[in-house]
Amino acid sequence: LAFGRRGADVTITHKWGSADEDAIRRLFADAGAPAPRIVESDASRQEDIEAVLEGIRASHGQLDAFVSNVAWAALVRSVDDYVKRSLATSIDYSAWPLVAYTMTARRLFGRAPRYVVGLSSCGADTLHVNYDFVAASKAVLETLCRYLHYRLREENTRVNVVRTRFVATESLAATFGEAFEPFVRRIEPDVFSEPGEVADAVFAVCSGLFDALGGQVLTVDRGAGSYENFSRMFVER
Repeated sequence: LAFGRRGADVTITHKWGSADEDAIRRLFADAGAPAPRIVESDASRQEDIEAVLEGIRASHGQLDAFVSNVAWAALVRSVDDYVKRSLATSIDYSAWPLVAYTMTARRLFGRAPRYVVGLSSCGADTLHVNYDFVAASKAVLETLCRYLHYRLREENTRVNVVRTRFVATESLAATFGEAFEPFVRRIEPDVFSEPGEVADAVFAVCSGLFDALGGQVLTVDRGAGSYENFSRMFVER
């Protein structure tokens, strides 16, 4: 929506029927944005990535910005959940699409997108509930961001990561449990970022106004990272 409101043609992917496509189209129409192209696609499968990008090439011939927002990882509730295969699958979904989409676009379009943005979280640095493998995957994502930008810097491609802390979504409840959000809001009600705030930050990175930025991790958290550690309090309550 953040891109569509500014007139961009947007392609959105989802998996497992996790999105109500008609509702998404209504949101774009209500915002006066061009109708999005919505594709059911598995971001961990190369053939699905090829199909999405081939569709964009057929309709537009170019790809200006790619936002890697897939985040799936096995939850870890005890050390017994430390399974190598689960970690590898988490990285396949939460980190590798940043590289796979960028390099496939580079091959199909003759150049990588001008802007590549990955979505991360502060869990790579601080304790979050059940978050061991998500955090590990995000650490991989942030490392790849820096090195991928270095590799592509002379091709006029900018790779950056936008981090969030807490955003009140279904994923938050699924990861931390239903009791987590009320617990945090009782202590610090303003600590949650709105999805639109994060989206506008992503758009800003792709707007041309931040072209001096590359290989960086930007945190969108209303400054909460400088004073908050509710996850530890929640774990030890």
